[in-house]
Amino acid sequence: MTRAMSLSPLPRLMIEPLVRAAFLEDLGRAGDITTDAVIPAELRFSAVIGSRQPGVLAGIDVAALAFELIDPALRIETVRGDGAPMAPGDVVLKVEGAARSILTAERVALNFASHLSGIATATQSLVSVARAHAPSPGKAQVVCTRKTTPGLRALEKHAVKAGGGSNHRFGLDDAVLIKDNHIAVAGGVATAIARARAHAGHMVKIEVEVDTLAQLDEAMTAGVDAVLLDNMSPATLAEAVRMVGGRAITEASGRINRETIGAVAASGVDLISVGWITHSAPVLDLGLDALEVVQAPGGPNAASTSAR
Repeated sequence: MTRAMSLSPLPRLMIEPLVRAAFLEDLGRAGDITTDAVIPAELRFSAVIGSRQPGVLAGIDVAALAFELIDPALRIETVRGDGAPMAPGDVVLKVEGAARSILTAERVALNFASHLSGIATATQSLVSVARAHAPSPGKAQVVCTRKTTPGLRALEKHAVKAGGGSNHRFGLDDAVLIKDNHIAVAGGVATAIARARAHAGHMVKIEVEVDTLAQLDEAMTAGVDAVLLDNMSPATLAEAVRMVGGRAITEASGRINRETIGAVAASGVDLISVGWITHSAPVLDLGLDALEVVQAPGGPNAASTSAR
């Protein structure tokens, strides 16, 4: 299998169990009974996966692995790498070999690539606006959240990077993020921060969510590495950035979309976290088209398919 050079792929060790699980779900107890019944075993063809919409590619290595796991004898070439821009008609992957194998792997490959490319495309749409309104380079970086599909977090966060975004924490174990409910149950901002500092190791960052400037002042007095400024107006965000004065990372959050992100970015925050780019991004339309059929028992030598 050859591949285009772009964003470094996730290790195969991480993605193979996910692809295998998808096939176990799809093949069920009897395998692909439609393809086995309709397609002769000796039939071979070449096909391409292409984009039917403009967007940003992600998940191409996952798609390629889907074909490989079904049939290691298939010839697979990734034409474009994750992070590459796409226009309608652009080819991103080529595959050649046993027709049964290609058709059986098609839907799993497209499901992963379409979903992840949708995330990358949604992320890029926000990144482009944020960068245009940020007061200086490096500000207003778009980051994802833990609002991911169960089991697919690593893939979806990789897709965010393909779209030009950055990753927030991966789980509950790699950073302390004190949220509003933590504060309410603990009895206040300062108490929650003090307990977190006493518990966390020296390598663990501490971030606290604040809803008001009064809470922000309390958090900065207690001392934190980052502050999550939740559901604040652009004007309040700008005042919060001024109050922090570079002493902590500032992160804006709360119902941010393409229409509102420009004003949020202009406030001067360091990060803008957006949950919907992973949990609600629309898929990007990718499809597989068969090009040349060989050893076919009669009939035309070309076909097209969009597996259901």
